[in-house]
Amino acid sequence: MDLAKAFSDVLPPLMHDPVTFAVPFFVLLLIIEWTAARKLARTEAEQAPSGAYLRPDAWASVWMGLVSVGTSGVLNGIALLGYAALYVYVAPWHLPATEWYTWVIAILGVDFLYYWYHRMAHRVRIFWATHQAHHSSQYFNFATALRQKWNISGDVFLRALLPLLGVPPWMVFASFSINLIYQFWIHTERIGKLWRPIEFIFNTASHHRVHHGMDQQYLDKNYGGILIVWDRAFQSFQPETTRPHYGLTKQVDTFNIWKLQTHEYVAIARDVRTATRWRDRLGYIFGPPGWVAAERRLDVEETAKVRT
Repeated sequence: MDLAKAFSDVLPPLMHDPVTFAVPFFVLLLIIEWTAARKLARTEAEQAPSGAYLRPDAWASVWMGLVSVGTSGVLNGIALLGYAALYVYVAPWHLPATEWYTWVIAILGVDFLYYWYHRMAHRVRIFWATHQAHHSSQYFNFATALRQKWNISGDVFLRALLPLLGVPPWMVFASFSINLIYQFWIHTERIGKLWRPIEFIFNTASHHRVHHGMDQQYLDKNYGGILIVWDRAFQSFQPETTRPHYGLTKQVDTFNIWKLQTHEYVAIARDVRTATRWRDRLGYIFGPPGWVAAERRLDVEETAKVRT
């Protein structure tokens, strides 16, 4: 089979990312929410007014999103060629792009894989290092939705399962863009709980506020992208009962976007360097966030006893 012809059959001549067309609407909604928040902030006296914006925090989110567009574009471009090769030469069958059921498989497949990668990103520290930047804001608003990671390599590898199973590569990327666009509107405190059937099936602003909460009852919950049924099925669902406190359990008090993106990698390198055993080094890389070697944990406990 001619390589150029094979690839042209699975890659459309102009594959515009749907996210690009959604950007003006993102900006418009962000401006509306920001304006409303400034007017309402005078009447609200909570720890951070509901839906409030802090200008340096919001601009950090915007700049992180802009850089993410560039880094994601490069990685997705490379991945697209890899997906095409898997689809053409490895996939045992090819699902027709003209049939409705292929779109259902693509969108549900992307959402299902997103759930599992998202869950892994919260439970494996090296992946958490890429994802934690999105959780680093102590505010929850449309600007926070733009606070995206710069390293999407984990998502790229996991999504390769779909072209391997015969989903056209361009449909995989289009479905992921749909998933990403959907998740913009759920980053707000201005939308309360919706009609119960919607809340039962779909990820909503209420469910995603829980996901961004740093409170103990909210940690590592509600990983879904479009659908919340994955969380219900795999026992990671938590309803919103009280207003969450947002951010990381150990807040990173900076608006420097480079530090926000890289500080966890630096912390991993520091922990690995100080570890004396290989299993501890591996624990600091592949263990859950907050994992501590037994020796260090004993030292901390002994220090605490001495102080008391």
